[in-house]
Amino acid sequence: MRPEKATIVEDLSTKLSKSPFLIITEYTGMNVLQFSELRSRLAGAGAQCRVVKNTFLRRAAAEVGYPDLADNLHGQTAIVTGESDVCAAAKILKGFSTEFQKPAVKLGVLDKLIISKEQIRDLADLPPKEILQSQLLGVLKSPLQKLVVLLSEPGASLARLLKARVDKESAGAGGGQESA
Repeated sequence: MRPEKATIVEDLSTKLSKSPFLIITEYTGMNVLQFSELRSRLAGAGAQCRVVKNTFLRRAAAEVGYPDLADNLHGQTAIVTGESDVCAAAKILKGFSTEFQKPAVKLGVLDKLIISKEQIRDLADLPPKEILQSQLLGVLKSPLQKLVVLLSEPGASLARLLKARVDKESAGAGGGQESA
């Protein structure tokens, strides 16, 4: 392999190893303005879109230990990588595809496992990361609240019982003095 091609594959391997996800799309039919718009939308979510040659992607994927992608690499290929949230990138791709009918998502790789375009669509439908975190916090917090109520209930019951007794005795003592 020529040195410049080896450098391209090495650079691509570095990007793939730094990214927890990879989404492979076919961008056939997109014009320069559409592709620039897609790239800027993805940049807002911390993701990058890049056109790659299938042979380079195949070699780079093999170098970083990805599963064999050869069966799905045909046509004009663009990849989406990022260092953060795969769901945000999937949402942007889904919205962009709905708006422009391009690019067509082929498949993805998440934590070095192949995911289908349907699974990528499902990731796009998930709520944002912050909402998922708050929902998880609510689920974790609920049993603790119930435990606190359960542990404090005997003491609270005793306090209510003693207050009722004091109220009854003071009402009984006060009532006896008034009639006398």
